[in-house]
Amino acid sequence: MASLRVEIVTPESALWTGDATGLMARSSEGQFTILPQHTATVGDVVPGVVRVATSSGEVAFCVHGGYFQVGPGEEPGVTRATVLAGIAERVGDIDVARASRAKETLEAQLASPGDLDDLSRAQLTGALARAELRLRAAQH
Repeated sequence: MASLRVEIVTPESALWTGDATGLMARSSEGQFTILPQHTATVGDVVPGVVRVATSSGEVAFCVHGGYFQVGPGEEPGVTRATVLAGIAERVGDIDVARASRAKETLEAQLASPGDLDDLSRAQLTGALARAELRLRAAQH
């Protein structure tokens, strides 16, 4: 019987590895689903929620962009799907209060007419987008 092995990893750690019935995410080309026996492919993952369906339920991750790769596993009949994200966390581990405080602080910093150079403004804007994504992911 065909099966799917999924890994969600960051440069710091493997967040989750296990057997799955499907992997759902979004790329720059749109929403996609990986199932057992999927064709080998590589692509990008845009910031959003990556969902892994398992026989015991769904596991969700807040991913701030990255890449995915699908190919054959080490064993016959196994498809391996890997999501490599620069920043990712389990949706259930998101600290909503901390993300809310960060969002408020970042919005205030961006709204102040201070002397922000382009790089600082871009860094603050990126951090604000990550805080907003965490909050959206935690609400679902």
